[in-house]
Amino acid sequence: MDLVFSTTPQPYGLVHWLILAGILAASVLFALAIRRSDERRLLRLLFVMGLCMLLAEAWKQWFVVRYVYRGTRSMWFFPWQLCSQAMYCSALAPLLRGKAQSAALVFLCTFSMIGAVFALLIPEDMMRPQILLFCHSFLYHAVMLLEGLTAFRILRHREKVPFLPALVLYLGMAVVAEIVNVASHLWIRDVRYEANMFYITPFYPSTQPVFDAIAAHAGVAVEIVVYLGLIALGAFGLYLLEFRLPEKKNA
Repeated sequence: MDLVFSTTPQPYGLVHWLILAGILAASVLFALAIRRSDERRLLRLLFVMGLCMLLAEAWKQWFVVRYVYRGTRSMWFFPWQLCSQAMYCSALAPLLRGKAQSAALVFLCTFSMIGAVFALLIPEDMMRPQILLFCHSFLYHAVMLLEGLTAFRILRHREKVPFLPALVLYLGMAVVAEIVNVASHLWIRDVRYEANMFYITPFYPSTQPVFDAIAAHAGVAVEIVVYLGLIALGAFGLYLLEFRLPEKKNA
């Protein structure tokens, strides 16, 4: 289990580019494979992917306690990052109805897609020396893309696809993330092991590129608002591309 790289792969190295190429090819093939599937089958597929992610997350929590922190008290890997939400939405979406299901599906093909893409393009936190954890991270985010494609395929045949419920869901998730961040800070008080869910801890500047500079010049509170706002704006832009611009083109 405790297998490690002799030399840990680096962002934008050969291994990283090969992984991105493989994920891109798999996503294209997946999109082609599901293009004629009906909604019922796609919802079942979404549930299976979400369940597999939840099982993989349970394994990861056991793995990091034993092989990464070796019993040290830590909440860094607490499963409530933006990318963590994909497994919850995917597993629950088939069980939901109405606006609740629509919110989960829109979230998967907008917010979740953006989270997956940026995590794969800026993978510093995924470049772990533990081989199994490294593989888990990239496979997880690859499945997020497949879930987003599946959700999009489900929604494109529906008459009404509102964005507001997904935005409310996202903001609620962010509030929970901040509660976890505050609680972990009060409990652990060590930046190396505290939670930084959604990367919006109010106690330290962001570790994300560009946003760390915003925090340095304008303060952490401003950086958090800008960060959350830009994610929402990006998700809305993707929503327009997926569900609004095609309508105008076909009108």
